[in-house]
Amino acid sequence: MLTLAADIKVLARFGRALADPIRCRILLALREAPAHPADLADTLEISRTRLSNHLACLRDCGLVVTVPVGRRTRYELADERLGHALDDLRTAVVAVEADKTCPDAEQKGCC
Repeated sequence: MLTLAADIKVLARFGRALADPIRCRILLALREAPAHPADLADTLEISRTRLSNHLACLRDCGLVVTVPVGRRTRYELADERLGHALDDLRTAVVAVEADKTCPDAEQKGCC
């Protein structure tokens, strides 16, 4: 059983990964299928160096893993449930935006 401190660390790592739009794009791409870095860089239209830095962050957060394929390395989500979590978060945020359930949303611009 996880302790509250461990739960917070896990959520903070996930939040750190999602805090950057490029890392979000990488996670969404890997949700669709595992990929090699060169292919990801081409698909996302970013430099390989920049991609490498973001992949290192996602590895450090424990969200992606590397799989050796011959002389190349393929990246994939560390757990298939992460793909479901990304879908759930995306649809929940869209639902909240459409719902505007926060009574102070217009005044405070918070939601």
